[in-house]
Amino acid sequence: MHFSATLAVVSALVASCAGHSQLATPPSRGNVKWWGTCAAGAGCKGPCDSPKADSPFNSIYVPKKYIQRGQQLDVGWNRLNHPGGFVRLAMVPFNQSDSWSAFNDNVLKYTCYETNCGPSDATNKVFGYLNGAGNAPCSTTVTVPSNIPDNTAVTLQWIWYGGGIYYGEMDTSFGEYYGCSDLIVNGGPFSDVKPVATFAGGDATYPNSDVCKYWGSNKVGDCNFGDRVPNPVAGDLLSQSLEPCNRGPQLKGQPAGFGSIPGSGNQTLPAYVPPVARNAAPSSSSSYIASPSPSSTSSPVVPP
Repeated sequence: MHFSATLAVVSALVASCAGHSQLATPPSRGNVKWWGTCAAGAGCKGPCDSPKADSPFNSIYVPKKYIQRGQQLDVGWNRLNHPGGFVRLAMVPFNQSDSWSAFNDNVLKYTCYETNCGPSDATNKVFGYLNGAGNAPCSTTVTVPSNIPDNTAVTLQWIWYGGGIYYGEMDTSFGEYYGCSDLIVNGGPFSDVKPVATFAGGDATYPNSDVCKYWGSNKVGDCNFGDRVPNPVAGDLLSQSLEPCNRGPQLKGQPAGFGSIPGSGNQTLPAYVPPVARNAAPSSSSSYIASPSPSSTSSPVVPP
């Protein structure tokens, strides 16, 4: 590839660093401080992009979105020029949506970040196979739990973690990104059974598989950066973020808790530089929706 083309790709990746990924469908709460994006590396620590007190859902002038038990709810986000990682979806009552432990105890689904999307130019291998720029829409569906009573306000949490290539550095992983959407459940068949978290693998690099491409860690909480926040310096764009979270090779595997599935082919995670600051996800407390998954394994990436 010519230098000019390489520079263009790097520029695309750099330009996206101010925004990176965020929940698009259903519409997220958004926020003012982080221009709609909630990045742990920028100081936004979740569990949502804004606390429930600041949610537009509280306004009588904002239309409410109703969903039904058993419905396949469409969830969407844009790739925003970055490859790899996992998306975790969880749902809790709106009044518990400031609680990390509530979300951790009510996980519904894990999937690949590039579940049905990829780079705009599949032949561009400057940053590795299928790691180039591209802002394609990505999406999945999640089943609305059947054990939620009618007229219950709920919050869907979206997390992206394990994404890679910060400022064109091929061995870097991003911190976590968070988004939440507030909804009302009404109608549909009711059941007392609490759903169990599932994993749907397969992405642009490993289609029709039970794995995802990722960098750094396959566990939520490892790249939250604890209580650390950036210390911005005038004229230094990089100082506005704690990124990158990890340095190490590109990996493939399943989310923490799913590595013991027979036939997954997962191996032990190779050594890598640990996160700048580990902040394991808080312990869970019981709620009415879903259970968290068990502990993790991963495997080195295998060239396609």
